[in-house]
Amino acid sequence: MPHLILLHGALGHSDLFHPYVEQLSQYFTIHTPLFSGHGSTMLPAEGISIEKYTQELEEYCNSNNLADVYLFGHSMGGYVALCYAMKTPKNVNSIITLGTKFDWTEEQAVKESKMLNPEVILHKVPQYAQLLEAQHGQKWTELLPAVADLMVDLGKKTPLKDNLAGINLPVQIMVGDKDNMVTIEESIHVYRSLPHAKLAVLPDTKHPMDKVRPTLLLDIIKDFWNLS
Repeated sequence: MPHLILLHGALGHSDLFHPYVEQLSQYFTIHTPLFSGHGSTMLPAEGISIEKYTQELEEYCNSNNLADVYLFGHSMGGYVALCYAMKTPKNVNSIITLGTKFDWTEEQAVKESKMLNPEVILHKVPQYAQLLEAQHGQKWTELLPAVADLMVDLGKKTPLKDNLAGINLPVQIMVGDKDNMVTIEESIHVYRSLPHAKLAVLPDTKHPMDKVRPTLLLDIIKDFWNLS
């Protein structure tokens, strides 16, 4: 069976893929690695970055002898998937991204990062704080500022910005029409910049993975990968 790696977003967790694993297991051997700092994994002392997570994906593939992999990435996971394809194109069969933000600027990254204040979240969105603690343990308060630093770093470097045309493999770009973080316009721009891309706008769909309708997403996945 071919190998499909499901990549979660920043502050996400592989548990969010549970609604999809059973069906997709009919076609793939499924892998759901956790990026460092998420779930039960340790937060690196040197911090986190897109480059580090790309390296972690490469190390995961190498240690598990995975070749010609299929990648699905939600949000940041999609960004890492494309960076991995840019770095190791011969090891990637194709990619699906969902809710991946591509239009990063330093100014916008700083703005987004300010929303990741543990004290503000505890005060204003206590239910979200409880979810983060359930997924990542007590270190969620350390993970938030680390992700904020990742965003600011991404705003400065934008590794994909001028390299999309070099990703010469099938890619499906997906975005929800009610995503409050990712615009349809930036998704269209990336879709047009990739040599072999398709675009799907999911109706009545917000950014969080747990707000996506599994039946809708599975239908698009099956269509792109010709699964029957």
